[in-house]
Amino acid sequence: MEIWQAILLGLIEGITEYLPVSSTGHLIVAQRLMHIGTTTGTEKLAADAFAICIQGGAILAVLGLYYKHVLKMLMGVLGRDPEGLKLAIAVLVGFLPAAILGLLLNDIIEEKLFGLWPVIFAWIVGGFAILWTVRWRKKNPPRGNGRDILKLAWQSALFIGFLQCVAMWPGTSRSLMTICGGLIVGLSVKSAVEYSFLLGVLTLTAATAKKALWKIEGAGADYNVWFGGSKLMWDHYGPVPLILGIIAATVSAAFAVKWLVSYLQSHGLGIFGWYRIVLGIAVGILVLTETLQP
Repeated sequence: MEIWQAILLGLIEGITEYLPVSSTGHLIVAQRLMHIGTTTGTEKLAADAFAICIQGGAILAVLGLYYKHVLKMLMGVLGRDPEGLKLAIAVLVGFLPAAILGLLLNDIIEEKLFGLWPVIFAWIVGGFAILWTVRWRKKNPPRGNGRDILKLAWQSALFIGFLQCVAMWPGTSRSLMTICGGLIVGLSVKSAVEYSFLLGVLTLTAATAKKALWKIEGAGADYNVWFGGSKLMWDHYGPVPLILGIIAATVSAAFAVKWLVSYLQSHGLGIFGWYRIVLGIAVGILVLTETLQP
């Protein structure tokens, strides 16, 4: 992997991670276009691990931008802030479904769904899901502008958490499912986006840690050990591409998060639905014409 490729992948990850467009889908297409991870064996496994671990940059961006929410939750856990404790419980409850199903289904998902046709399908279906949510929200407007994030009940958080599990299908978008879920349970647009971000910190941290620290099965005895993912990336790419990819993801995610909150409050989700449908059709044409390998 060249330095510029690592930086470009980091930029794509940061820009798309918190937008409802699927960072995984965009990274898979970008890797195919740059012929990264297109071979079988450990090279593909290393590319998959790299794509997941640069999520660390997106995590850092949200931790920096929403440190007040994070501190509030920490104070709540320490018994010093009742509202912070309620928010921390809501984030933890929202995370549990993905934590359980992720461990059970991870190998099947990576083996069967990390290809372009599953991503294309998810892009198009997810696009229509956004358009449906926008229409439903207009017909069922919440009181005022919707509830504040600190008013989110654990039952509603659990509902959002189960929706997040749908995003295990690459191309669906974790942000899509959690933002739409927040809107469905009556959160304001701002609060739905903020909860999606905070839930993403826990979810992405778990996914990144698992890929970097756990064993990588199917890559041989050298990587079927603790820190197997880190060793795999180190052997294939060295430390510099990963570091630069994370830095690029951090910077681009920070800008994307600030822009998304402002944009959604004024314009809504509709544009992302149409974007996903058009992108899915366009990539499908590229695959059918053999410009991209599925």
